[in-house]
Amino acid sequence: MKTEEDKTLSLLNMGGRVVRMLRNFNLENRVQREISKEKPRPAPRHAVTQAAFTPQEGNGGVVHQKNDPLLSNLKSVYVESTDTQAGTTKSVTKEEETKYRAAKFFLPGDSRGLEILTEVPQGKLTITEALKAVGSHQTEPETWTSQRIAQEYSLDLKETNSLLEFFIPFQVQILSPETVKQLKSS
Repeated sequence: MKTEEDKTLSLLNMGGRVVRMLRNFNLENRVQREISKEKPRPAPRHAVTQAAFTPQEGNGGVVHQKNDPLLSNLKSVYVESTDTQAGTTKSVTKEEETKYRAAKFFLPGDSRGLEILTEVPQGKLTITEALKAVGSHQTEPETWTSQRIAQEYSLDLKETNSLLEFFIPFQVQILSPETVKQLKSS
């Protein structure tokens, strides 16, 4: 037996079908009518630019006039282009210069199509290095302090403290069968 909710849903579904039929009714004719309409006129230009583009008695249209001084300047310009050699290096400014350090750890085995990073910008970590640093800190906090990690990976001390506080690697917990039964019952 249908409830009120089921009846309402079936009416809504039926209403959707009717709306879809009306919307798609005579679609091709409506499209043809819209396509065959005259194209809209472009918006009128501002009076200042309109004068420059339309030739008038006095100016002849600024855009269409030949300006001899500009033309002679253009003819005097000479551009010579030479191909640079492949071995030459470009000069690097201070802003572009970034110091790199060698990456300390790599993912073992297949890199899944990812490029293996051999150099990392100073102040940055790869995900493998971050996992290794946080894992080392969790297992041996006396030896792997935030100062040592910052020095080892060329990081800022404040960022290293934030990394150790907020970056939480995966934690695998193996539950005993009794704990699983307790979780299922509650």
